[in-house]
Amino acid sequence: MPDPFVIVGAGLAGAKAAETLRGEGFDDPVVLVGEEPETPYERPPLSKGYLLGKAERDSAQVHAPDWYADNDVDLRTGVAATHLDADAHRLTLSTGEQLPYRRLLLATGSSARRLPVPGADLDGVLYLRTFADSDRLRAELTQGGRRIVIVGGGWIGLEVAAAARTHGNSVTVVEPQPTPLYQVLGAEMGGVFAKLHRDHEVDVLTDTVVRELRGENGRVTSVVTDRHAGLPADLVVVGIGAAPNTQLAAAAGLEVDNGVVVNEALRSATPDVYAAGDVASAFHPHYGRYVRVEHWANALNGGPAAARSMLDQDVVYDRVPYFFTDQYDLGMEYSGLSSPGDSVVCRGKPESGEFIAFWMSPDGRVTAGMNVNVWDVTDPIQQLIRSRRQVQAARLQDPDTPLEVLAG
Repeated sequence: MPDPFVIVGAGLAGAKAAETLRGEGFDDPVVLVGEEPETPYERPPLSKGYLLGKAERDSAQVHAPDWYADNDVDLRTGVAATHLDADAHRLTLSTGEQLPYRRLLLATGSSARRLPVPGADLDGVLYLRTFADSDRLRAELTQGGRRIVIVGGGWIGLEVAAAARTHGNSVTVVEPQPTPLYQVLGAEMGGVFAKLHRDHEVDVLTDTVVRELRGENGRVTSVVTDRHAGLPADLVVVGIGAAPNTQLAAAAGLEVDNGVVVNEALRSATPDVYAAGDVASAFHPHYGRYVRVEHWANALNGGPAAARSMLDQDVVYDRVPYFFTDQYDLGMEYSGLSSPGDSVVCRGKPESGEFIAFWMSPDGRVTAGMNVNVWDVTDPIQQLIRSRRQVQAARLQDPDTPLEVLAG
């Protein structure tokens, strides 16, 4: 038997890569290695439908459990890759097995950044990255009547805040920036999300830094900030970003710079090693630079692209980054990458709850778009971003001008 194609990371990117290998007619051995005990699953339900109690646990599965055996994919769950010898094309597993590979895909994802303050190791301080995290958090939130402090006003923090309020808890969000989502959306659109949560009785504290967590009998009871002597807390949820899981690659001598560095075909400079999903810092032809995208769509589409590249197909992975969120009665899709210095123009009024925001570069090109409770416009927004056409702000704002016309 030939050496297998090995995929390290049994998440969405890894599972979709395995599916694509089989779909493209590859019938040699495929091994999918996952450190978690779960069969591959998608992460959005962990902070959305499943956490809200609106979706069953198995709704997050990428494939039915028997799909892997039915498609001759050797799925190893609860098994970590501990050492990579790229020269010898050999992977060491936590079981002690020395696994040879013909080609290797790193889809190791990312991990929640830990809060670097005293008391962060107290019981009742939770993170949300894995199904086990979501299980525990859901069990805590569904009790209701709890005082929840969320450290970080990013996507995870705000989605957890919405779920916590839906389950009847009191919620405080502590964010060091001037608004939630400030780094991604800027002050104006970040303010939209601040208002959304305040309208749902969340105490949103901005320009505020957590200094310490305090507790009694080993469990957290309060959060000390640079402005507060102690915010009462029955539970603290930390959402301060994620770090790519590059340890395996770095120890093996692969190029690592905010992720495993790969080209537009998701191929690293190390022979026969590829990367996809959260862990990949991939050259993006549209932006002319390396980009690492942590969102669901990148795993969904990057895994298949990497699989085709492993099969020596001509691959240029240049999808426009895409993200979505659901919070209370707000549904949003965001496409593109804005830059400092971009201005924001809106089609519709943000206070109405239905609008599209566009980020424009100083020379009048659309770099990103966000549709809020407006649907079926993602494709033309992405076409507009790809076109690099200069557009008058007044035409973007005009609801009678079809986006397809602006995209050309």
